[in-house]
Amino acid sequence: MSDGRSRASTVEVAADPLTAFAAFTDELDLWWVRGPINAYDTGRLVEMRCEPGMGGRILEVYDAESGEGLELARITVWEPGRRLAWTSSLDDVTIDVHFDPTATGTIVRLDATVSEGGEDRGGSSFVSVTPSWFGAWMGRRDTAPREAHDLARVALTLHYARPAAAARWLADVFGFASPNTLPEGEDPLSDDAYGFPWIEFHVGNTSLMIEPLAGSSVDHTQVTHVPWVFVDDLEEHLARVGKDGATIVQDIESHGFTSYVALDLEGRRWRFAQARPTQPR
Repeated sequence: MSDGRSRASTVEVAADPLTAFAAFTDELDLWWVRGPINAYDTGRLVEMRCEPGMGGRILEVYDAESGEGLELARITVWEPGRRLAWTSSLDDVTIDVHFDPTATGTIVRLDATVSEGGEDRGGSSFVSVTPSWFGAWMGRRDTAPREAHDLARVALTLHYARPAAAARWLADVFGFASPNTLPEGEDPLSDDAYGFPWIEFHVGNTSLMIEPLAGSSVDHTQVTHVPWVFVDDLEEHLARVGKDGATIVQDIESHGFTSYVALDLEGRRWRFAQARPTQPR
């Protein structure tokens, strides 16, 4: 953000500009991350779609057969391998995307501008999400299945006294991956334009959200619930987690399932179990 009316971001991908342009547009549904807040109507979303050419629409599709959905934007520039631009249909934001060749691939640069006196009601979100979401897709694109990675019907929100510190600890020690950049500030975090900064991990196909603790601190010695996480190599995971600072309260045991139990930085119990070879990631 420079003057409050514009935002920019970049990501470098290991593909030529024409391939990067095609992946950005034709494969929007494959790299757009599914999540509780990643669409205007997540309960109806079946596809994210970019219609090709000048005048094409960027859509949240709610009916795959008819194509009915919410128009997010109209394309104003379509130059494959060079440049793409659109005007938001929901607010006063324009997005300009450049595909600049490098020695090893392409730098994708996004610039969002809010018109004078206008509003940004989410139209600039592409600037925020493209580096991590599109960058991750391009990193796995050659081997990934051509289907959207959807989420399970059960998700979990955990409340921490220090949510920012907890999120970084969960990533560093337990190895959880977030589709977004984790907040770098110290707790307590300040609200952004949309409230408390959203913190979400994807553990397999399950969303794990981290939010601040409301009210008094919790005594985790009285166990009321224990999240289970299935990992590919349980012994390796135990060794790494213990080395990185987690307290192990139960070593590996087998009771039909094989698992161990560890405490996180605020004393919450987690059970890590050996995943089946066919268990979805």
